[in-house]
Amino acid sequence: MKIKRRDSADILSALAGGVVPKRGLQYIMVGREAEMKQIREELRDIKENGNSMIKFFIGAYGTGKSFMQNFVRQVGLEEGFVVTNADFTPHRRLYGSDNQALALYNELIKNLSTKSAPQGNALPIILDQWIMGLQKKVMEDLDYEDKAVLEESVFVQAVEKEIVKAVSHLDELTGGYDFAKVLSIYYKSFVKQDKEKQRQALRWLRGEYLTKTDAMRDLEIREIINDSNYYSYLKVLCKFVRQAGYSGLIINLDEAVNLYKITHREAREKNYDYILMIYNDILQGSVEGLYITFSGTPEFLEDERRGLYSYQALKRRLKPAVEKEEYQDLRQAVMKLTPLTPEETLILLMNIRDIHAAHYGYEINVTDEEIRKYLLWTYKRPGAEKHIILGDVVRQFISFLNIKMEHPTLNFEELYIGEETRENNSSEKVIDIHKRFKRTQLS
Repeated sequence: MKIKRRDSADILSALAGGVVPKRGLQYIMVGREAEMKQIREELRDIKENGNSMIKFFIGAYGTGKSFMQNFVRQVGLEEGFVVTNADFTPHRRLYGSDNQALALYNELIKNLSTKSAPQGNALPIILDQWIMGLQKKVMEDLDYEDKAVLEESVFVQAVEKEIVKAVSHLDELTGGYDFAKVLSIYYKSFVKQDKEKQRQALRWLRGEYLTKTDAMRDLEIREIINDSNYYSYLKVLCKFVRQAGYSGLIINLDEAVNLYKITHREAREKNYDYILMIYNDILQGSVEGLYITFSGTPEFLEDERRGLYSYQALKRRLKPAVEKEEYQDLRQAVMKLTPLTPEETLILLMNIRDIHAAHYGYEINVTDEEIRKYLLWTYKRPGAEKHIILGDVVRQFISFLNIKMEHPTLNFEELYIGEETRENNSSEKVIDIHKRFKRTQLS
């Protein structure tokens, strides 16, 4: 197998740690061909036409929800999108008091990534590249060739006019005026190399000002980003990244089950209100260039007491017209994920074996038959049908590959079936001790 070492390293370390890798997903994506094709088509439509879409990845634990979101991320970066993500937690919600919603916004801005900055914290890079693009345009318009003009007042004023023209389209959106004003401040400090003022502008854009007094003192801006208006600024950001030359903005929101777990009914429904608002904005064309995904369990969607279906407006919009597992409409908002079949899992483990051998540079020493035996043993264990999680199967398999690399003559049965026998013997000893203890009590 030919694979970049950086990709193989990320795949193996992530899977061994029980998480989804951020790179090289094409090497291990199995059984999701139709879903992958649909996602690519949707992202291409946003890139070419500026539309927006919302997606819910729904499945039990271990069915690949986070995997699908990372696939969206990988394709998005390849296609020139700005991509970000956040997990819902008790402290990060769509709606909440005590800066719970602002904390979600903070996390999304912190995790902004681009193809050239895939590790996050890409906001300064996005702004700097946008400014340099405008400078280049002005240089071409004024027929300048010498870069020494970049700090001349005439040139600076010309770029400022170009910035005003570029951001004037943001004014029509709520929050757009202040957002545009901060962009202008950032540009002026960029030219003057005023690092402190740049830092203050970035703090405002990240939602780190907690009082209007501080924002007014530092930037002469009367508004700040907070729990009640952060979504408006996300919509402004969507439009801005399109104007800055990117394909759009992708937001992946994971662990939506934490919204379902909110015990206070009114607080839970306020969060669902936001989901409804986002859904309506997207379908009514009120937001440009946004692809937003939520991942959650079936209960999060279908529980009619606490899930999204408890909210009739959402149930009417999200309930599939056809509810047959084998005939899923992948173009609808909800994409239900089922566990991989044993056959698909076998292919996945074979791929991982090949990646492992390619990464560490040894001849493949685990046969297909040995992997089949490992899976047969895995699926035959007590309770496996209900409780088996693919991530655990993969993690254990990688551990076996690591050990076998150090002990080439070791086979699967020696490592795992021997372990199971020891566990059973240990259980029998415990039972025997209890029996003897009972006899002692009775005598």
